[in-house]
Amino acid sequence: MALIAASLLSANFLTLRQDCDMLNNSSADWFHLDVMDGRFVPNISFGPMIIEFISSATTKFCDVHLMIEEPEKYTEAFKKAGADNLTVHFEACRHLHRNIQQIKNLGMKAGVAINPHTPVDLLKDILQDIDVVCMMSVNPGFGGQSFIPHTIVKIKQLKEMINEQLLGVKIEIDGGVTLENAGAIVEAGADVLVAGNTVFRSADPVATIEALKRI
Repeated sequence: MALIAASLLSANFLTLRQDCDMLNNSSADWFHLDVMDGRFVPNISFGPMIIEFISSATTKFCDVHLMIEEPEKYTEAFKKAGADNLTVHFEACRHLHRNIQQIKNLGMKAGVAINPHTPVDLLKDILQDIDVVCMMSVNPGFGGQSFIPHTIVKIKQLKEMINEQLLGVKIEIDGGVTLENAGAIVEAGADVLVAGNTVFRSADPVATIEALKRI
């Protein structure tokens, strides 16, 4: 059974407290929080202040996904804001191992995200140092995009790499996850499903989360 990481990027920010309460009363496992800087991706979302408000409204795991340049400048701020896991992008980090060490030394779990064009074998020398691989199954920057089918092949490749090294790294799939494709994604080897529009645009978000959990 996969973990469900509800993406707050799709929430209604005028009623953010109500959406947090809804997730707290659902079977969602993680709060997924997307930080965008308008440089690494062509969009701007929110930063540590909003995450601090959200983390104070839940006891669930706060999974912070940094789609930003120079993430090392803000790592401490996101720790203070309440991040439990901090994910940085492979493509944004010139010294990735140093970035991972910084995150771990602050007491957070560490993740590495890869864009759709990035081969999974580039992660082979960092897998033993991280907790999560966030595999982008859409081009990062905007919610509501369609799942890129080739991601299934990449999930299988990554799962094989993790198993070969006897590691407990979680594979998180971010983008275009729906009730229709979640089964194939989990079957390929995914451990965590990020769900944004699928949850927040549904008539019954709590029931939708429960349905995803049962897949």
